Amino acid sequence: MKASVIKYNIVIAIGALLLFVPFLGAVHLFDWDEINFAECAREMLVTQDYFSVKINYQAFWEKPPIFIWMQALSMSVFGINEFAARLPNALCGIVTLLVLFNIGRRLVDERFGLLWVLAYAGSFLPHFYFKSGIMDPWFNLFIFCGIYYFILFTNNKSTRLLFFSALFIGLGILTKGPVAGLVFGLCVGVFWALKRFQSIMSIKHIIMYGLAVAMVGGLWFLMLFLTGHADIIKEFFVYQIRLLNTQDAGHGGPFFYHWIVLLIGCFPLSIVALRSFRRSSYDTPYQKHFKLWMLILFWVVLILFSLVKTKIVHYSSLCYFPLSFLGAYAMYKLASGEYKWKKSTSILLLVFASLIGIAISALPIIDKYKQKIIDADLIKDKFAVENLKASVEWSGVEWLIGIILIIGVGAMLILIKRGNVKVGIIGIFMFSLFAVNMASVLVVPRIEKFSQGAAIEFYEYLQGKDCYIETINFKSYAHLFYSHKQPQANQNSFNSDWLHHGAIDKPAYFVSKITALEDVAKYYPELKEIYRKNGFVFWMRIVN
Repeated sequence: MKASVIKYNIVIAIGALLLFVPFLGAVHLFDWDEINFAECAREMLVTQDYFSVKINYQAFWEKPPIFIWMQALSMSVFGINEFAARLPNALCGIVTLLVLFNIGRRLVDERFGLLWVLAYAGSFLPHFYFKSGIMDPWFNLFIFCGIYYFILFTNNKSTRLLFFSALFIGLGILTKGPVAGLVFGLCVGVFWALKRFQSIMSIKHIIMYGLAVAMVGGLWFLMLFLTGHADIIKEFFVYQIRLLNTQDAGHGGPFFYHWIVLLIGCFPLSIVALRSFRRSSYDTPYQKHFKLWMLILFWVVLILFSLVKTKIVHYSSLCYFPLSFLGAYAMYKLASGEYKWKKSTSILLLVFASLIGIAISALPIIDKYKQKIIDADLIKDKFAVENLKASVEWSGVEWLIGIILIIGVGAMLILIKRGNVKVGIIGIFMFSLFAVNMASVLVVPRIEKFSQGAAIEFYEYLQGKDCYIETINFKSYAHLFYSHKQPQANQNSFNSDWLHHGAIDKPAYFVSKITALEDVAKYYPELKEIYRKNGFVFWMRIVN
């Protein structure tokens, strides 16, 4: 390996470490997914049962265990906290940027690899996900690596490459489920169709690949079966099918939901990548081959999850890999002069930078004038109105983040107009990188105080107290994680009717949203209100 390559790898690793690790614990985990997985990891440590995935100390069949094992390991070292829950994804960010650089330099050159790293790290959602506690960053990385090795296999038919592809797809299945195999299979099918159904794998290779994926991806399911937990396997696949065919509660959306998410959330990458969909006569055959696969991966994921009834932001996050490649591709061509900069690209970049910048800068201003907004009755959701009443201290500089983004992008566009395309493009992504980092440190913690701060405060107060705690009429895992709920000897504690109406043996606490007041009064007259705060109402039922 060349000295320059080693140097770039070290710089990227250190840079990623500084970008993703600091301030991981600055904000509470968010419901549902972040707290869901962290709670599963916490319960592994409490029960010392590292094989069975549990939530509320009952079997949890929605997700395989590999990411939860990562979190459990992190918590065993750094304690049960937000930092430990998010650290696996920060490490994934380091690995991902190194993977992108090394694939990029082999595909084109070192400059392309660096642009690919900048395109990914300098865009809002792709960057932000490495500071989260959800399993999708590792899931996406495993699938991408599986597809990458399969691309290499289709180029030279090495069985070793095929094995690595199967290994990573199997790890993807162990991370989040059979969707990894589904995405891979659809991509291969589309590629095969585009090649007019010419043979791309021998029967021997197909059998080898299937066996390798089954051995890796099916390991956890086999262990469940051998230990008498076949019912969990059944429930797991029933859940996966239901998720694809039906709309999960509170997670619906239109067909173009993910198109909008990628366009806005992946700024500025999404705008620049639009230029890459045209063909280039300067690409080598392998570069054309690789680009075709990236286009296939992008469209397969986007269309698949546009068809799926449940719409959640991170469902389309696998698109970040091909989209960042296409963005780097366009940046490379624009910087070299092969592509000419278009006025429409400048307009789109400035418009979206302005929208995002105004949204960031407006938050502290809205908080300053929130009482006038409430009095004007502009917000019809009572829970949202009460959320807005939260007392949040702003440092006074948050509004500058959005302004700097807008001015910075505008200044870079002027540079581009004057002919300095390379510096202008890099500058746009650097200003975006600044904005997403500052927003995650200064803005997100304050948003969290509006959305769930009062509830988290109550759950943390109950830590170490011998009591029951449940939510009423809304789904949450926060009360489990932040109260550090312990296993309960009384199995009636899993029965909500018993907690509400039965002969409880210790105090029971409940949390509802203010919109559920009528239901509580009607169905749970035994409950006594303790207090209410920022849209949440806190209740208690004492032992008779």
